[in-house]
Amino acid sequence: MHGKQIAAILALGASLVACGSTPTADKPAESGGGDRGPITFASGKFEAEATQKIVDAWNAKHPDQKVTSNLLPESADEQRRKLIQNAQTKSDSFDVILIDAVWTSEFAANRWADELTGPRFDVTGFLPPSIETGKYRDKLYAMPLFTGTGLLYYRKDLVEQPPKTWDEMKKICDEVLPKQKGMSCYGGQFDKYEGLTVNFAEAINSAGGQFLDASGQPQVTSDAAKQGARFLADGFRSGLMPKEAITYKEEEGRVAFQEGKLLFYRNWAYMYEAAGKTDGSSKVNGKFAVAPIPGLTGPGAGTLGGNNLAVSAFSKHKETARDFIAFVTSAEQEKAFALINSTPMARASLYEDPELIKKYPYLPALKDGILAAKPRPAAVKYGDVTAAIQESAYAIVSGAKPVDQALTELQSALGPLLK
Repeated sequence: MHGKQIAAILALGASLVACGSTPTADKPAESGGGDRGPITFASGKFEAEATQKIVDAWNAKHPDQKVTSNLLPESADEQRRKLIQNAQTKSDSFDVILIDAVWTSEFAANRWADELTGPRFDVTGFLPPSIETGKYRDKLYAMPLFTGTGLLYYRKDLVEQPPKTWDEMKKICDEVLPKQKGMSCYGGQFDKYEGLTVNFAEAINSAGGQFLDASGQPQVTSDAAKQGARFLADGFRSGLMPKEAITYKEEEGRVAFQEGKLLFYRNWAYMYEAAGKTDGSSKVNGKFAVAPIPGLTGPGAGTLGGNNLAVSAFSKHKETARDFIAFVTSAEQEKAFALINSTPMARASLYEDPELIKKYPYLPALKDGILAAKPRPAAVKYGDVTAAIQESAYAIVSGAKPVDQALTELQSALGPLLK
């Protein structure tokens, strides 16, 4: 009976932490036992400042279970490579891992991440699309932290109204650019990495196409998919997109926009704060705004993005790891994170919070965009799937292959990988 009582007390305490109960949140969790102790959090580079603030808040309350933040590489592909390398060697270097929203199936199926169960991981209050990205076979393996979709950053000092279609964007560029020295029309993420998969998916979806049909079969040779791919191919060939954009990842394009080299730029919400800095690092402070990405006949369909928190299957202190995830994804800490960093969080209430809307006026529109965004193909062999997409997409944007040929080859490559 005594052991059961202790277990019940610990379970109740964990539940209160997950719900943000003040009495529990202000006290260190029980220490001792092989499942509790110091842990390492494999975290993102873009959110380093906010992450450290949250880590510091945890450490102040849990001196015997301190968290050390270990920054992952900037590139999503490099992040995935590092995390998989650690998992394949069964390394306990990381306890809590930040994984891309589309990696959940791969990490769960390979047993690199533990299932998340119990009252600590109550998903009530999260945006429904973000919850789905944390599931594999209807079981939760990762708690949503960040979510989002692509936004169109534009120079509001040069553009009266943002474009809703690709043709409108081209027309605006034709009118504005002759008067602007050294400025190009549009940029996105077109280097050969995960960002290209995202931008390619957005082009296809924004033309009314889709990667997969309802049965999970590839549909990249449809007329609509071809129209989306041709927007990218024609954009590079015509000069709508500068030649150097083929080397852009998020940060390269961000810098170009902030230096006044782009009229329009597609990126995630994290960039909003950086572009608005008043320390001299951004030449467009006060001169830009954001809008939904344009599409073929109207507003485009963004790709659902985001990052979730998972417990490494090889952690030696899994109870601390679980408590830390519950702490970070609580309503209190997600808001604290949002007040420091513009990366959009996964809790729905934050998109209606007056304090946050004042800081980030685009939040209500972003919420609508997230709810309408399309996911990338979820696959256990996601690494192979995205590599095939990148190969074909890069051939299209570089002009190495005609659109029809590249998409036909991609259709054939995807079939076996999605079974």
